[in-house]
Amino acid sequence: MKIDIHAHILPRTWPDLAERYGYEGFIRLDHDCPGCSALMMKGEQFFREVDPNVWDPLVRLSECDEHGVDVQVLSTVPVMFSYWAKAADTHDLSKILNDHIAGIVDDHPHRFAGLGTLPMQDTERAVQELERCVKELPLSGVEIGTHVNGENLDAPRFDPFWEAAEELGAAVFVHPWDMMGMDQLTDYWLPWLVSMPAETSRAICSLMMGGVLNKYPNLRVAFAHGGGSFPATLGRIDWGFQVRPDLCQTRTTTPPRDLIDRIYLDTLVHDPQALSFLVNRFGPERLALGTDYPFVLGEHHPGKLIESMDFSPEVKERMLSGTALEWLGKTRDAFETEASRAHTASLGSL
Repeated sequence: MKIDIHAHILPRTWPDLAERYGYEGFIRLDHDCPGCSALMMKGEQFFREVDPNVWDPLVRLSECDEHGVDVQVLSTVPVMFSYWAKAADTHDLSKILNDHIAGIVDDHPHRFAGLGTLPMQDTERAVQELERCVKELPLSGVEIGTHVNGENLDAPRFDPFWEAAEELGAAVFVHPWDMMGMDQLTDYWLPWLVSMPAETSRAICSLMMGGVLNKYPNLRVAFAHGGGSFPATLGRIDWGFQVRPDLCQTRTTTPPRDLIDRIYLDTLVHDPQALSFLVNRFGPERLALGTDYPFVLGEHHPGKLIESMDFSPEVKERMLSGTALEWLGKTRDAFETEASRAHTASLGSL
């Protein structure tokens, strides 16, 4: 079984948000583009060209079947977070996006799980929408950014969110967005190659050193892109924590190294040595298949890196599906149909 925890989706259409809210800055999809399927536009500024697999569930199901992906965990494209906007407007947009994902999960419950998005700039609204996602919609949790308008995720005002996520048993997926250094790193796609990994490390370190993981021990938090630069720099981070307690131990005395079994990472690292390093340092029980589908920087053949490695079948199975199920708080039965269970049983009898 393959479960991809890192797969983005958008509606094919949504309201004109600048008209709906009265100011610019929001993303729209332009389907009237000669020679392409659609353009993501920020006002009149080009953001990204996209294909129908971004919005069409039947296209993505066909591609999932081609690559043997049983389940995708759907989340919005991070540029849609819109934490910069007025909180009421972001809350309204979150409902539009969350209802869309919930509808797809409803239509294909054995092939998709869903994560909502929240107006994180307003904690009270964020908790309200989190509760709606988990209690009223068929969503397994939420996706949030690595920071909220420059404010790290350990800021005390986010405590009600983390408390609610723990109480609700919601899976939380942390994805980099609005990367640091965007103005300085204008060449060579460096924000996506350098700043994104640093953003993820920023979020992990904030939750660890900010005491959030100690305060809410039952959180299930996963981080995109193999944890970014955090795993490779953990030695430096942990050493700094030891030698500068005046700066690093202001909210907890628990070393970051002692908290790595409290987080999950996806396996999107593009390199067999990097994946081996993650398995050795974190263990396969903390790693789940993630592809960043359907974007170009993702893994184009989901699970190929895991499957190509000299791991035991048990380790591969854990990374391809077992860890994802644990993080989602689900069992295989939640996704398996009667037909797929019969197929699995027939394979076991061979």
